[in-house]
Amino acid sequence: MVFSLSSHNVIQYLQEAGLCSSEDGASADSELPQSSKNLNILVTLTGNHQLLVKQERCLGIDSGVDGIPHELFNEWLLHQLVQRFPVLGNISAMSSSVVYFDEANSILVRNYLSEYEELRSFYGDRGIFPEAIATAIGSSLAALHRTTYNYREYRNFMATAPQGVIRYQFFNPAQSIGAVSPEIFGGIPTEALEFYVRHQRDESLESAIADLAYDWNPCCLTHNDLKLENILVHSRWQHLDNCLIRLIDWETASWGEPAFDLGNLIADYLRIWLESLVMDSTLELKESLHLAVVPVEMVQPSILALTRAYLSAFPMILEYRQDFILRVVQFAGLALINQLEQNLKYSQHFDNGGIPMLEVAKTLVTMPQQSIETVFGVAESQIIEPMQKIHKIPKTEREQNLLRIYYEKPRLRGC
Repeated sequence: MVFSLSSHNVIQYLQEAGLCSSEDGASADSELPQSSKNLNILVTLTGNHQLLVKQERCLGIDSGVDGIPHELFNEWLLHQLVQRFPVLGNISAMSSSVVYFDEANSILVRNYLSEYEELRSFYGDRGIFPEAIATAIGSSLAALHRTTYNYREYRNFMATAPQGVIRYQFFNPAQSIGAVSPEIFGGIPTEALEFYVRHQRDESLESAIADLAYDWNPCCLTHNDLKLENILVHSRWQHLDNCLIRLIDWETASWGEPAFDLGNLIADYLRIWLESLVMDSTLELKESLHLAVVPVEMVQPSILALTRAYLSAFPMILEYRQDFILRVVQFAGLALINQLEQNLKYSQHFDNGGIPMLEVAKTLVTMPQQSIETVFGVAESQIIEPMQKIHKIPKTEREQNLLRIYYEKPRLRGC
């Protein structure tokens, strides 16, 4: 039987696990936002050291062996990967520090990064989009992809399955939206069916997604759930040369395609624009897009800085995938569609506000070349031109760029 964690028994649980003692004066705060998948409890120890204790909710017998879901296992597996291959130390420097995992009860404990805040909250509270932060994200994401690219040892390790579970293949995100079944008509309101009508009737969209799925090429370690809520920015970001950001919630990490990670993240920047649209029945779609409270021009510089930093840190991706930028745009569109479908599943709601997002997403997926300037604010040539000089460097020198870079502690700028 699975042990059920709560704010009332978490202290005793940590003591029995050897993670704290009765002298630590530990206190538990269960007021953290709870997701549909996890219970999150913040525990404060002596010296203001804090631990975040997470337990996956059991979702039924289909979610795993004995009804135990196994997504937290992936986060633990990533931690074990870095322990097994110390050369990947840069991954631990950009992620959260896992200290304990209880596979039988699907409980994971990691250090709580109290000096950081969620990037979505940062943007929402301040209304600014510093390019320095986007640059740090792009460089970190490129380091993750570059240092694991085509390493079979790492791929085999990430294929490790929880006890009693068989993993046949890595998840292909382009296959996430299936055909409409008759059962769906009784499960959601009639007005919400508009999403499926607009999605399923578009043959060009169906064909483009099928092409993405067919051409899916898992080649490196990917986060697979990159959104602004899963990126933390340091409170002193203006004064640091490194460790500006951390990537958290690696529950869906696996072997995947780098364009998917970058596209997912760009989609979340675009959502800031699309969710701020002024909706009125008298307005055409183009008018609504231009009347957004947060114009697309506000987020484009960050998207461009993010992408240029990524390409600067991993220029060889343009040799491995000459269509890399196009695939990034397509995956951004796919991520927007997936987000709409997830919202529909949980809230059973699809109104006029979702229509512009779906229409933009469809354009990104089906016409990526024509959508580049909408996403980045510049032509494709202006994105990759700064990389041309790097491409001319002799191969032996380029390979030296793959050397791992370690930065374990935040360093004040100029030091």
